[in-house]
Amino acid sequence: MGMRHFISKVLEPLSKRVMQASSAKEATTLLDAHHFDLVIIDNLMPEKNGLEWITEQRKLGLFADVILMTAYADIETAIEALRLGVADFLLKPFRANQVVNAIAGALDKRFLRRDNDLLRHALGFDAQQQNLRLLGTSLPIREVSSTLTKLATVATSVLFTGESGTGKEVAARTLHSISDRRSSPFVAVNCAALSEEGAIDQLFGRVDAQDRVHEGLMQMADGGVLFLDEVAELPLTVQAALLRVIEDKKLRPRGASRDVTLNLRFFFATNRDLQTEVEHGRFRSDLYHRINVVELRMPPLRDRREDVVELANMFMTQYCAEIGRAPMDLDQETLLNLTRHTWPGNVRELRNVIERSVILGDFPAEFKGEGEIYGAAARESLDLVVQRHILTTLDECNGNRAETARRLGVSRKTVDRKLQEWGKEAMSPSQ
Repeated sequence: MGMRHFISKVLEPLSKRVMQASSAKEATTLLDAHHFDLVIIDNLMPEKNGLEWITEQRKLGLFADVILMTAYADIETAIEALRLGVADFLLKPFRANQVVNAIAGALDKRFLRRDNDLLRHALGFDAQQQNLRLLGTSLPIREVSSTLTKLATVATSVLFTGESGTGKEVAARTLHSISDRRSSPFVAVNCAALSEEGAIDQLFGRVDAQDRVHEGLMQMADGGVLFLDEVAELPLTVQAALLRVIEDKKLRPRGASRDVTLNLRFFFATNRDLQTEVEHGRFRSDLYHRINVVELRMPPLRDRREDVVELANMFMTQYCAEIGRAPMDLDQETLLNLTRHTWPGNVRELRNVIERSVILGDFPAEFKGEGEIYGAAARESLDLVVQRHILTTLDECNGNRAETARRLGVSRKTVDRKLQEWGKEAMSPSQ
């Protein structure tokens, strides 16, 4: 009892929660009810020794790191402890600073191990996507940014919808970066790449046949955000397990007999109509209504073409820096051609066009221009901004000048005069 009180007194000012157990049975009861990052256990106990208790708990699903207290550091005990994944030893008698140092070392190794696992997982994703943030000044993207700001201070789930390539993951990462979880992990999962069996193990974790515990991505993301991209692709059995996690904030790893408590925010993304998926029996109705608390629809690039210039310039700067080349010239004609394109592949298509142009050292014929104004002057000149805006609006109106004038809030004569100034090429948009 004196040892327990001593350790608790040392750790309480440094920890969120410290709990004591006077026996192996009481310790098991506490683990059934609470989540702990670390367990400190004496190898010498009345009912069973510490190693026996750890063996028993690993089978149930003990994911916490363990520090073993012992007065006898014999080689057999050390080997068995290492086999069971014991993080460190405290040799009796010990001082307060030794307890603190052992815990700090164990947690450092735990977080480093988790960071390495998350890094390996992240390598399977588009690294460029991970570094992007929502960009643009168009009305649709300003509305998205405003909604993200409102969502930053709450922990509710968010469903990002929209066409492929519209930047759903970028919006999700932007929300994470402005939220109070920004210093915690953002773990992205491509649900389309998961098999039914693989999804259970990867997401929920498992206890293997040798009673070794393997954390799932949900546990690795604990405290942060789990982003489930293409969520409509999840098998129905996995959807049922996911629903329980969202509702109860707990998960049951495969092969474990104990739940793990989570502090996790969920983001979801899909380019499918989930309501239609529900009607066809491919997506659970209860899960759909549970994740559809806030739906944020990402606008296609054709509805925010005034952002194309800023996006193209960002991608150009990024890719040239990556391969060590000077940025290519984005003259006013090239920017106009890029702006007037309908971009069926959305932002992803624009990004790919710029990346390919940087690699090949030239723009595709449909975008290549021969203008004489470059750089900031081409991007920011009021006359050129007006030209791009009028011509893209004309394209959206299928060449109808009267409708174009109405949308722009100007007279038909103003549109006619501007088109006459720019010449007949103004009537030939790149598709």
